[in-house]
Order: sequence, then structure tokens, then C-alpha cells
Amino acid sequence: MALTEFSLIQQFFVQQKPKNTSTALGIGDDCALLSVPVGYQLAITADTMVEGVHFFAGADPEQLGHKLLAVNLSDLASMGAKPLAVTLALTLPSVDADWLRCFSKGFLNLAEQYGVDLIGGDTTSGPLTLTVQAMGVVPNHKALLRSGAKVGDLIYMTGALGDAGLGLKINLGYQCPQPDAVLQHFNTPNPQIAAGLALIDVASACIDISDGLAADLGHILECSQVGACLEWEALPLSALVQRYIAETGDWAMPLTAGDDYQLCFTVSPDKVAQLKGEYTPIGIIEATPGLRLRKSGTVQAFVSKGYEHFSK
Repeated sequence: MALTEFSLIQQFFVQQKPKNTSTALGIGDDCALLSVPVGYQLAITADTMVEGVHFFAGADPEQLGHKLLAVNLSDLASMGAKPLAVTLALTLPSVDADWLRCFSKGFLNLAEQYGVDLIGGDTTSGPLTLTVQAMGVVPNHKALLRSGAKVGDLIYMTGALGDAGLGLKINLGYQCPQPDAVLQHFNTPNPQIAAGLALIDVASACIDISDGLAADLGHILECSQVGACLEWEALPLSALVQRYIAETGDWAMPLTAGDDYQLCFTVSPDKVAQLKGEYTPIGIIEATPGLRLRKSGTVQAFVSKGYEHFSK
């Protein structure tokens, strides 16, 4: 029997028991109901992924389900929010039970890992388009914003830089020895939830690296009305990324490539001792507007707008 919209939801996406006490009502009514704990604010984000724009046609559906949720949880991480629940909207060209089974597995396995409830959404027919709205909670007035960086703050980041960008290059034909590690970063990134929670009351500003370090740090600089200088030699680059740069001369790739979903944040010098975790210092906030890069002893301006959907 052909799957209908409602049987599709029931078979692949209905979770039997909520994972957290904030979920008062999940899938089944016109709206879901969430309770926000006393002393907390609700953080809300949404992202859409379109076939041929955000992912390749024929992408592995299990990896796609994971990544769709991960990119939204990454936004919550950058605000220091604890994830609670998500809604999922699927636009599908056809109903493919095998595809849905794999997609929901990747999506719900990551939801289980972070205690996230799937509480609603929508399904419709059309070009493959995937949308998630994610909700989390952060203590009142403690959210990590883009606007708090001050002159003299140190710039840090979690994890490594450019591995996902190299994964994209591999998908486009670049030959790389042992590509599995960087392809994993590209296909199934891990949101830095624990780091985001640990940075509350420590970081002065924070953002996730989705459109490239230079572009995303640029958002902090713009919102905080400051500038910055990055240290090229301090950037955490894997051996494979370093090999790619040596072979191609494309040293800007780690600064401009997206999809790393690490956190970039600033910390006042007097709070550096409070950092709990493995973070890499990569630069400093300065008074002069704009982003600069110190490379081989020379400081130069560095401009990157990142990917823009409506640019010509």
C-alpha cells in the first residue's frame, strides 16, 4: 500500500516517548507544546537545505539526515543553548521508503544523542528540500551573542579548520590519500554543544563556522564594531589540509570554505584561565575595523563574504 503523508510521518518520524520534560505535547495535534523552564530563554533557529545547492544529488540519505539536524544544533551551540526540540519539514519529489528509512535513521540517531525531541513539521511534494527549526534553552541574559567582542579579546576556535572544505574538494574531484576522515567532517559534522555550554560566562562573543572562518568572524567584527588580526601559523590545520595547500597553493581555502561547524569565539584575557577544553588561540580583536591576516611575518587585509545565495 502506498504511503500517505500521515502514514509516512507515523512510520518514520514519530517518537514514542519525549526525551526531555519540556516537551508537553509532540506530534499528533495541530501544534506541539513546549514548557520553557523558569529562568531560561528560548533560542530558536531554522535552516533549509536544497538539493543541488546545499548537497549533491544522490547524497547518502543517512548522512543527509545527520547533517540537516547537525547544522541546526550547531546554531544552538553557538548561542550556548541546550537543545530541546526540533520541527522537520520535508519537500519530496516522490515517496521512497528506503530513502526515508535511511534519512530518518541519521536524523533520529543524532537527535537521540543530544536528547532532542522531534515535535512536528510538514511534508509536501516538490524538489527535494529539507527544513529544520531547532529550539533550545539558555539561562536568562546568558546567551552568547556576536556583539560582545572587545578590543584586546583573544580569538579562539574549537577543532580543526578546513577539513570540510577539503571534503568538498574531494567530492569535486581532488585526489586525496585516505580521504575518509575529511569526508566524515563534510558529510556528518558534529555540533559543538558541550563547548557552547561551557563557554557561557566565559566567551564575550561566539559564532559557528558555517560559511567560512573569515566570513563568520566578520559577522562578529561587524556586530561588535571592532576589527581583528588572525595568525596564519596558529590556525589548526590537519595534515591533509596542509598537504592540499602545499600541492595547490590554495592557502585561503581553510579561511573561506564552509561546513566546518566549529565554534569561533572571543575571550577577554582575564577570563582565559576559565576556559575548560581544548581550544586554539588564532588571533586578537583590534580597534581598527576589518579583518587582517599575519602570514609569514606580513600583515595583509583579508576580505571574504562567504557564500551568498542571491549574489550574481
